[in-house]
Amino acid sequence: MSQSSRPPARVLVVEDEDHLAESIVENLELEGHRVELVRDGAKALEELREDGRFDLVLLDVMLPEVDGFTVCETARARGVTTPILFLTARGAAQERVRGLRAGGDDYLAKPFHLEELLLRIEAILRRTRDEVRQPGSATFGDNRIDFRSYRAETWRGEKVELSHKEAMILQLLVGARGEVVSRDQILDRVWGHDAFPSSRTIDNFVVRLRRHFERNAEAPRFIQTVRGVGYRFDADG
Repeated sequence: MSQSSRPPARVLVVEDEDHLAESIVENLELEGHRVELVRDGAKALEELREDGRFDLVLLDVMLPEVDGFTVCETARARGVTTPILFLTARGAAQERVRGLRAGGDDYLAKPFHLEELLLRIEAILRRTRDEVRQPGSATFGDNRIDFRSYRAETWRGEKVELSHKEAMILQLLVGARGEVVSRDQILDRVWGHDAFPSSRTIDNFVVRLRRHFERNAEAPRFIQTVRGVGYRFDADG
C-alpha cells in the first residue's frame, strides 16, 4: 500500500499478547499510521470515552479487566462511531455474529497473516472516508434520523434507536441521492470484507426500516426495491 495514497489514520490497538501487539504496532507505523496501544479493556474504555479520537480500533476479545465485546457495546452506547475490527482466537460463526451485533465492523480470527490485517484495515478506512461524505442526518415524510447517534423519530411520533447496521444501511441509501445501491454494495460497506451475510439478511434489515419509517411498509414510498439489483431511496416519496 502506498503511504502517499491516503492520509495517516489514528489507530487504537487493544491487545494483551505482547508479541502480537508489538508486531501490529510496528507494521501500522511503517504504513504511516499513528498508533496507540493499550493492553486491557478498562484502559480501552478510558480511550474511547468520546467519539472522534481515533479513526479505527483493533480490539481483542479476550482481554483483562473488561472483555472486547463489552468494550464495543459500551463505546457504542456512548455514541462512539469509530470503526471497530475484532481480533480474536474465537473464530466460530456465532462469535463473529456476537461481535457484529455488539457493534463491530469486521472480525478477523487468529492466527492471521499481517498482510490480510493491513488489507482489511485499508478497506475499512477507505469505507470510512467515503462515509465522511454521507449525511449526518435526514428528514423525510415526518421522519427524522440522526445517523451519528442512531436515534430517530418516526412519523408516528415514536422515538426509535436504530442498530448500528440499520443506521449504516439507511445512511448509505440516503447518501446515494436517488441512485440505486446494489446488495453487493451494501454488503461491502456495511458488513465489510468478511461479508458472510446473505442478500436475504439485507432484505430483513430493510423490512425493519420500512416498518419504522413507511406509513405502509407493504407499499413503500421512500425505501424502494429495484428488483434483481438492490434499493433506491426517494426522499420525496
